[in-house]
Amino acid sequence: MEQMIEILEDIQPGVDYANCTTLIDDGILESFAILSIVGELEDVFGVSLTPAEIIPENFNSAQALWEMVQRLQKA
Repeated sequence: MEQMIEILEDIQPGVDYANCTTLIDDGILESFAILSIVGELEDVFGVSLTPAEIIPENFNSAQALWEMVQRLQKA
């Protein structure tokens, strides 16, 4: 999880990723940041995200992103 927060901080610093649960809903993460996150997750964690995974529920918090990565790693 710590690595996930580091990735998010590198892409868009200045957000309380440990506690925020509305990254998409509040417009904190825009489309370019989301694309950057997808690329980083694929590179760092060796997962492949399909368009079906790129939904607000998976990107609204660092925890949701982490849970998605863990699911994809097990698949």
